[in-house]
Amino acid sequence: MLDLLTSLIYVVILSNMKAELLFKERVVQTENSFAELVLWRVPVIVEGSRHPFKYRLAYVVDGQCVLRYDNESGKGDHKHIGLVETDYLFTTPAQLLADFWQAIDDWRQHHA
Repeated sequence: MLDLLTSLIYVVILSNMKAELLFKERVVQTENSFAELVLWRVPVIVEGSRHPFKYRLAYVVDGQCVLRYDNESGKGDHKHIGLVETDYLFTTPAQLLADFWQAIDDWRQHHA
C-alpha cells in the first residue's frame, strides 16, 4: 500500500510541476532579419529527446523563417535549413546556442 501511495504522490507532484522558462529573446540582426530564441526546462522529457529541455530557435529574414532548431514532440531534436529538415544532436543548451549562431553565420555567408 505504501508503494502505491508513494507512486501516486510522485505522479501528482510531477504532473503539477510547470516548465521553467530559461530565456526568451528576440535579437535583431539587420533591418529585415531577427533571431528568436526560446528555451524551457521541462519536468517531463519531450518525446523523442533525451534531455529536460524544450526549445525553439528561429532565424527570420524578410518575414520568412529560413533556419530553425527545435524539438517538437514525437520528432525529437532537429533543425530546418530552408525546406530541409535534419536530425540535430543536442548535447547542452550552450552548444545548442553556439550551433545556432554558427548556422546563422553560415546562412548569411551563402545568401549575401
